[in-house]
Amino acid sequence: MTRILTVVGARPQFIKAAVVSHQIAKNPGVSECLVHTGQHHDANMSDVFFEDLAIPPPAHHLGIAGLSHGAMTGRMLEGLEGIIKAEAPDWVLVYGDTNSTVAGALASAKLGVPVAHIEAGLRSFNRMMPEEINRVLTDHCSDLLFTPTDEGTANLLREGLPPERIVQAGDVMFDAALHFGKLAAERNLSAAARGLCSGDYVLATVHRQENTDDIRALKKILEGLSEVAMQLPVILPLHPRTRARISAEGLEPLTTKLTVLDPLGYLEMIALESGAAVIATDSGGVQKEAFFQRVPCVTLRTETEWTELVVAGWNRLAPMDTSEQIAATILNARGTRGADVAPYGDGASARKIIARLIDQ
Repeated sequence: MTRILTVVGARPQFIKAAVVSHQIAKNPGVSECLVHTGQHHDANMSDVFFEDLAIPPPAHHLGIAGLSHGAMTGRMLEGLEGIIKAEAPDWVLVYGDTNSTVAGALASAKLGVPVAHIEAGLRSFNRMMPEEINRVLTDHCSDLLFTPTDEGTANLLREGLPPERIVQAGDVMFDAALHFGKLAAERNLSAAARGLCSGDYVLATVHRQENTDDIRALKKILEGLSEVAMQLPVILPLHPRTRARISAEGLEPLTTKLTVLDPLGYLEMIALESGAAVIATDSGGVQKEAFFQRVPCVTLRTETEWTELVVAGWNRLAPMDTSEQIAATILNARGTRGADVAPYGDGASARKIIARLIDQ
């Protein structure tokens, strides 16, 4: 029996873990212990995802959230260390680039338990991003590195990581898009169900620290989205951290032209993504989801870890100097299409990952 301990804590990780957990359930020789750090503790950011994606309830919930990066990561390290000792897994599985990811990887490595990193090798080359530090540290203390793309593999090789540790398995987010897209359609979670015309609105998300903690950047983004809303409706599901910043800085007047929603479940989100004219986001996961839906994307950052989508023409970086530039980039993306590319594998990434973990 191969025992896997999976560490999750944030929305993108729930989505990725869902398809891998479903694959584990198909293998009688594999068991999984799911640990939720609590990083996303809001019911709309956590509970609804477990329900939508049919993820088993976590065996352990640390309830760690709302702290500084150092305090959060430190408390997660302490909590995860005790759980890993008690559960004695053969592998600890971590996803992406959050504080939960690096805490799981460090706790395991210090205990001598093998670490497997799903979505390894991504680089924005911006060390000011906490996520970039988390990615690099996690990759360099992992025993198996499951990369989603050619670029991810190349990044790891350039950094001197041993080729035998690297497995290019494709992207589990693509697995999720294929599987759960059908489920969203079956449940009629379409744009029309919200009174929206397909292809006639912009869907936006804003949550990255460099945008929410920089009041000038946040103000420019909201002003840019407001300018877009003069021509196209703008739907803005609002992350709790972003909502708190808007309130604290008195920026609510900049949202009056926008349709502001509470955070959405994954199925509702992909339904809205599929009907959007343009998706504007600072989220790495939503950039890919836009591509899976073949919707043009504007990244509200000056760099992206998903460079292949920029090269293919599906994604573009918004100049962040002025609100006018942000608005123009979003409006100019409407009606565009990128190249017919398939950089994220064949939709069987979870199966390949579990097969390799069993084979080790």
